[in-house]
Amino acid sequence: MSTDNPAPQHIVRCQGLQFGELAVALGVLALAAIVFWRTQAIPVSPIYAKVGPTVMPTIAAAGLGLLGIALLVSAFRGGWQSEEERETSSDYGALTWVVSGLALNVALIDHVGFTLSSVVMFVCVARSFKSRRPLRDALTAAVFALVAYFGFAKTLGINIGGGIVEQALEPAYGFLRGLVGR
Repeated sequence: MSTDNPAPQHIVRCQGLQFGELAVALGVLALAAIVFWRTQAIPVSPIYAKVGPTVMPTIAAAGLGLLGIALLVSAFRGGWQSEEERETSSDYGALTWVVSGLALNVALIDHVGFTLSSVVMFVCVARSFKSRRPLRDALTAAVFALVAYFGFAKTLGINIGGGIVEQALEPAYGFLRGLVGR
């Protein structure tokens, strides 16, 4: 009889627990709980028969909950990362650029507007991906941000934070709209 008895399958799985993946799974489950909790606070008028303003958030919360459970099971079974991914070291410099871009976007949007704050964020994120061409990145970001701004503000009527650039381009937008409207 051998003394090298393998451990029962459930113990082996618990020993393979990946704490990073566990943290992500618990975060997704917490997000699902928050979405579901806040959905219950949405006022529902009696004029809605079955489909009201809480249906889609409830579906989203259920989807997040299912995803969180699947991630949790995967974390207890050794995680979803391949061995190659586990051996790769984290790039904290890139993470710092992304977090900085997001923080600057939040800090600047009320003061300089959607376009400029989005450009700053885009350039920071592009830098995290090792881009060495900030002018090209800024011009690309400006095009996308302006299309998004005017799409939301003028087409949908949703104010997403007009600022310096948007106010400067407003007369040009009005002129172009007048040409197209003829």
